Amino acid sequence: MNTKPIPTHNELKKKLTPEQYFVTQQKGTEPAFSGKYATSKEPGVYHCVVCGEPLFDAKTKFESGTGWPSFYQPATPDSVATASDDSHGMQRNEVVCKRCGAHLGHVFNDAPKQLTGQRYCINSAALNLATQRRESKTSEDSQ
Repeated sequence: MNTKPIPTHNELKKKLTPEQYFVTQQKGTEPAFSGKYATSKEPGVYHCVVCGEPLFDAKTKFESGTGWPSFYQPATPDSVATASDDSHGMQRNEVVCKRCGAHLGHVFNDAPKQLTGQRYCINSAALNLATQRRESKTSEDSQ
């Protein structure tokens, strides 16, 4: 469990880029195909850019063709929460970090059924990827 304190809005204005602040605090959306994780295939765990909470495992990322990182399930059932979003004349389900409430994106029921049927369409600006590096053993370590 993440025990770091959640930054205040003043701290966030200093910590986050303008785009990260817009997306996570003002429920913004980055342009399609513009985010650094839109096409990433790096292994690891995606964390909330605001509070550091683990949100999505890269193993659950899939190519949806939408221009945003798409995942078929959160890292844990308690990683994210959803809320009804009727903005922009649409009915959608907003996805937020369950720990700090940062806006992440939206979830849709249009993913391949062999996965979960759910597509968590998440803004790259709301994420930090912690990559998993493999440690190689030297011949001295093996002896």
